[in-house]
Amino acid sequence: MKQSSPALGLRVLQAWLKSGSPLSPLQVMAEEVGYFFQIPLPAFHPYVVFGPQANRAVLVTQRDKLLWRNTDPVTDLLRRGVLVVDGSEHDHVRRLMEGSLHPARLPDYAEMMVNQAKRVSDRWQEGEVIDLLVESRKIALLIIFQALFSEDVGHDLPNLWQPILKAIAYISPGAWILWRKIPRPGFRLPLQQLDAYLYHLIAKRHSGAPQADLLQALIEADLEDDVIRDQMLTMLIAGHDTSTALLAWVFVLLGQQPAVMQELQAEIESNDKSPLLDGVIKEALRLYPPIHIGNRCVVETFELEEGVIPAGERMFYSIYLTHRDPRVWEKANEFQPQRFIGGRQTPPFSFVPFGGGPRACIGAAFGQLEARLVLTYLLRRFSFEPLQFERIHPHMGATLEPRPAVWMRVRRRRGW
Repeated sequence: MKQSSPALGLRVLQAWLKSGSPLSPLQVMAEEVGYFFQIPLPAFHPYVVFGPQANRAVLVTQRDKLLWRNTDPVTDLLRRGVLVVDGSEHDHVRRLMEGSLHPARLPDYAEMMVNQAKRVSDRWQEGEVIDLLVESRKIALLIIFQALFSEDVGHDLPNLWQPILKAIAYISPGAWILWRKIPRPGFRLPLQQLDAYLYHLIAKRHSGAPQADLLQALIEADLEDDVIRDQMLTMLIAGHDTSTALLAWVFVLLGQQPAVMQELQAEIESNDKSPLLDGVIKEALRLYPPIHIGNRCVVETFELEEGVIPAGERMFYSIYLTHRDPRVWEKANEFQPQRFIGGRQTPPFSFVPFGGGPRACIGAAFGQLEARLVLTYLLRRFSFEPLQFERIHPHMGATLEPRPAVWMRVRRRRGW
């Protein structure tokens, strides 16, 4: 592993101060040091790896040397959720949940997904300026509650909105990374409100009619209500927040490239299947992967060509850096959806927006279907004029979001 120098440290600090985000200094480190480096902070010095070979090791060949469970707020919030447990416990819970998200079930959700997009967009007024980050979250929340818990939360959404945003903020990077026990006021009550709502859904299902959904599968497995709550909250946060980020970034990228938006709208106008739309979605996932970094605890010496990580250390594998690696991607920082059209090949594990291996994202197919259907419906129905896009930047929260907002003026297209 190359050693950092005082000059590099200054560049890293300057990049952080200029961008206000850890993404820029990570890119500086990657450019100067390579695929393997350590963050040089006194109280926080995890190893960072990226690139196809590191991803293969993390996700497949050396995954048994790593644990997903960490002593951080993600584990505090999700408790025994499938995302933060390991070994047989993870495998058992995942098997219980897979049926509801199996590709064979996806056609059952298609009409509902479109209806929820229609439900939200029916409230948009002609010429109104809306925040597509907020509107995308509304659509994603309605879809995830209906699909996994058979619950229409349209009337409850105003009361759930702040508790859900607080839950996301609770697990987002912050000062707790440097000082784990830092006081965090303002979270207890909204998190209790969110818990109360989930326990209410569990109790209602215990006493009500069975449904063919994920909640029913968990109940029929005789899991304790606390464990069911953990899986519900995991799927709620992970399932809707990733879709929110993906939809919002697509609108950002199309707003920045109006010619691509016009071409895409013309293509989906006359085709149910759009190669360009698939390319746009994949390119958005490449440039701004919602889950942009993976967090692991090293329990057995982890060896790569570039260096060795001792047991007991924390390691991040950076999906963001992998997806922008100029050694893999031509014009890596540019939006070029055509790169995913026509069967062009990149090395295995160079495109990993949903992870990979045995613990690849359980909702990957669901999320991609949701994005295709929602975007097709909205782009057919509306024209979108971007406003204040020069201020948009990626924010490292629970997912990688466009901030401060995705303001667009909406107008109905002819025929709608």
